[in-house]
Amino acid sequence: MRLTDIKCRQAKPGEKLLKLSDSGGLQLHVFPAGSKLWRGAYRYNGKQKTFAMGAYPALSLQDARETWKAAKAQLVAGIDPTTERRVEKLRAAAADGKTFEQVAIEWRGTKYPAVSKTGDDALHRVTMNIFPDLGLLPIASIDPPMVLASLRRIEARGSLDMTKRVQRLVVRIFNYAIASGLRKDNPGAPVGEALKGHKAGHFASIDVEELPQFLVDLAKAEAELEMKTRTATRLVMHTFVRTEEIVGVPWSELDLDKALWEIPAERMKMKRGHIVPLSRQAVALFRQMEPITGGRHYVFAHRSKSREHMDNNTILRALGRMGYKGKMTGHGFRSLAMSAITQQLGYDEKIVDLQLAHVKENKTDQAYDRAKWLKERTRMMQDWSDYIDKVAATGVL
Repeated sequence: MRLTDIKCRQAKPGEKLLKLSDSGGLQLHVFPAGSKLWRGAYRYNGKQKTFAMGAYPALSLQDARETWKAAKAQLVAGIDPTTERRVEKLRAAAADGKTFEQVAIEWRGTKYPAVSKTGDDALHRVTMNIFPDLGLLPIASIDPPMVLASLRRIEARGSLDMTKRVQRLVVRIFNYAIASGLRKDNPGAPVGEALKGHKAGHFASIDVEELPQFLVDLAKAEAELEMKTRTATRLVMHTFVRTEEIVGVPWSELDLDKALWEIPAERMKMKRGHIVPLSRQAVALFRQMEPITGGRHYVFAHRSKSREHMDNNTILRALGRMGYKGKMTGHGFRSLAMSAITQQLGYDEKIVDLQLAHVKENKTDQAYDRAKWLKERTRMMQDWSDYIDKVAATGVL
């Protein structure tokens, strides 16, 4: 029979421990000294264990039932509630007193060498834009609305690109806090949905959170797409080059044995040669085209005009047929890659910027070296392709 509040209140201590059972393993233990404590009996990994919940009447019968219900839900998920509570206490103790500013400085010291302009630039952006609002707050106390309010101040200046860049840095700092046991969640990640989009004239792009569904939609649509179209679409996603660079790629630019694609200056928007390290997945996609167009000049040769490549809008039309008209473009994969690689994979923006062949902001950076950080970029491109495959297989970011 389930317990009632009257029965709990009237229970008298005896010479021995009295155990009053409710249901599902919930018990009220009445000790000879008079204290009444809630306990939950359960088995974990074959061992009998007890989950302590608090004293009656400070913890009422209804509250004890709710607490025990939550503990049993953890058991169903394969989590020992007693161990999890101990971990939570340790996490709270570790986070106690650590401010966002302290954690950000720790992150910079961990991720970058002591002398690093990239690390200094990243911390400077956070110092100037986020520290005034969140710097002195305990890292464990910050929630998404707080992060959003801080980022809104950057938006108000009209600096939409800087807003996104700072948001990505905030996400990385909170990821560090999670890895360090200071938090369980990342309050910087969801605020991207509430930030202003790019101004008119920028290329439409889905957000990182929409990638799992996009990959599902792409897989469904591929059966109705010509092989050249679906291969070009996947390649622009894996390499995040500009659309005109992928549709107009000649076989002569590719060295598939070395997994490198060298685009000459005359085909680049900034008129500087560019190296694209090819992941295993990208090489496999190019090799799919060898039996079809290997004897022709262009990888994606025009269907009827032998000396021309496929139309520049082919990928855009394919995305439109998938239901992404106005939501995603071939060029949008560049924005998607920047967000996902920095937020989800933890790479520095400057590495991604180099691979995007972006214009540099100052004369020092403009001393462009197309092979700069090629080793890091090669690793990043493989990690990006592996990440795409993982999301496609699991549906989880």
